[in-house]
Amino acid sequence: MPRASLSPDAVVGLALRIVDEEGPDALTLSAVAGRAGVATPSLYKHVRGLAELRGLVSGRVLAELTEIAAEAVLGRSGDDALRALMDGWRSYAARHPHRYSVLVQAPLPETAEAGDRLVGVMLAALRAYGLEGSAAIHAVRCLRAVTHGFAVLEAEGAFRLAEDLDESYALLAHMVVSGLRTAREMSAADGTPGR
Repeated sequence: MPRASLSPDAVVGLALRIVDEEGPDALTLSAVAGRAGVATPSLYKHVRGLAELRGLVSGRVLAELTEIAAEAVLGRSGDDALRALMDGWRSYAARHPHRYSVLVQAPLPETAEAGDRLVGVMLAALRAYGLEGSAAIHAVRCLRAVTHGFAVLEAEGAFRLAEDLDESYALLAHMVVSGLRTAREMSAADGTPGR
């Protein structure tokens, strides 16, 4: 890559190629500079250091995941939207295990926008369950925890028993959907929307 084409976006692209090809531990400023054909100090014109680069990489991965989630729920509602969101999330993590592993879960300035968009997509997918306010946020947290947890365990090869993983995931999705239906029914029974 010619030096003139370097930009923060290009540096992140190079970093993601390194992560995809060599794994997350291979991501260093030196490795990115080598791919770019520049000396390591030249990268400081585009990123302040490895911590910022990792944040930018995480932001890109979260933006990709958000796009997958948004496409998955488009034109769907209720149980179908929720299952599609979960399936899209799992599929992204399975297709890009190294990228998914560099996704920083703690809030960062570089991930704020994509994180807010992902929460918005999740809230939209949950809208059919009648959850509002705090109840909707609790549901988003639960949905994120189960979907992320399964994706990480699967990507790391943690499920070693012979039972089919797709069946396990279908059961997980069923449990999530059933739990949300129960929450909606409980709210309707006591007259409090989405509490």
